[in-house]
Amino acid sequence: MTTAISDQNTADLAADDYVVIGLATCFIKEDGEVHQVEVIEPIPSASLEALMKDIPTSYKLAYATTLGAVLDGETPLLPPGFPTSAQFGEEFAQRVFAAVRTYKRSENSKNLIPLGTTYSDFKYSIERKRVLNAARVVNKEDNVKQHSHTHKVL
Repeated sequence: MTTAISDQNTADLAADDYVVIGLATCFIKEDGEVHQVEVIEPIPSASLEALMKDIPTSYKLAYATTLGAVLDGETPLLPPGFPTSAQFGEEFAQRVFAAVRTYKRSENSKNLIPLGTTYSDFKYSIERKRVLNAARVVNKEDNVKQHSHTHKVL
């Protein structure tokens, strides 16, 4: 049964539209310490295609499902097989809507993980930590020293 999602910005989406949801290992920096967290987030089709080429990733698994199975309006629903301790990513609903649209454009991506199945053979690595709340602080010392003649007309 195809039902429309109730939002004027999602009139082109239906509850049975294909989407892939991933479980990623991320990190949060608090008081100088880094804490590991598991985050549930949608994986767009282009990202999924790249992940299937054996690049290192923080994703442990990916589950192919439908839009209606992961969202009830704007409320996220825990996919089967995902730990209850995992957190939903920021702006989860909007990111799911965007990811669904990528699979509508790329029909071949839907064949990578069949609907209703979980894929866990990614090249999982947390060597390069994905810090969610990282802030870049620019200092005066970060400025590149230029030669004294750089801006002079000689």
